Amino acid sequence: MKIGIVGLGLIGGCLGFDLRSQGHYILGVSRRESTCEKAVKLGSVDQASVDLSLLASADVVFICTPIGLIVPQVKELITHLPKTTIITDVGSVKTPIVETISPLWENFVGGHPMAGKTDVGIEAAQRDLFVNRPYVLTPVETTPSDAVIIVEEIVRSLGSIIYHCQPEQHDRAVSWISHLPVMVSASLIAACLSEQDPEIATLAQNFASSGFRDTSRVGGGNPELGVMMAQYNRQALLHSLYQYRENLSEFIHIIEQEKWELLAEKFKFNQQARPDFVE
Repeated sequence: MKIGIVGLGLIGGCLGFDLRSQGHYILGVSRRESTCEKAVKLGSVDQASVDLSLLASADVVFICTPIGLIVPQVKELITHLPKTTIITDVGSVKTPIVETISPLWENFVGGHPMAGKTDVGIEAAQRDLFVNRPYVLTPVETTPSDAVIIVEEIVRSLGSIIYHCQPEQHDRAVSWISHLPVMVSASLIAACLSEQDPEIATLAQNFASSGFRDTSRVGGGNPELGVMMAQYNRQALLHSLYQYRENLSEFIHIIEQEKWELLAEKFKFNQQARPDFVE
């Protein structure tokens, strides 16, 4: 199968490695010629170009650009494709993308691999990134079943765990476990930077270890991605942030009132609930 990839960054590069190793012929498109050359040299793609017309012969095309570029790229891409080509994307927000692209291209299947790293670019790409990771597909009523089946087969070959849901359901769910953590983590870093005593600030930086590293990781990641999450999943993210603020206020109140038994109950409940999300 000929598979096209638009956007040869981390996710696009990882897809290229895995799908090419299975015998698919991979065509890649990037905005930079230097990225195209790197992708070919690294073995992520068979051919690469800055011109979307390279993908005219592709059977399936993955759009792996930043969220804000997905719709513009698809609008340009479809001028080069036959109607039979299947297009799917990897954006972490689905509703605005699916609502815009589905009327333009019948064979569009919204998708989102729940995998990634803080590192960016084709140089950070690796094999088997998607193994045992959730991969969400968001077909709608008008999505042809045969297009969904083909995308499912490709995703399954990556070793991913496939989930189906509506675009709106996806966006509400990821606002809790993906987009909210980015904002909370970023706020943690900002709060630490607000320390006014230079000596204390330096000590905090020197003392920072695994706890701070783990909780600050996503907040110290790709700034562009963080902005796109907020911009394109604004309502769901705001709802999650409001709920988080209420819970944080509750913890503040408990500590102010020195209700240590209640605080212990909260921590115990969270300890018991956490495995439902991460194990």
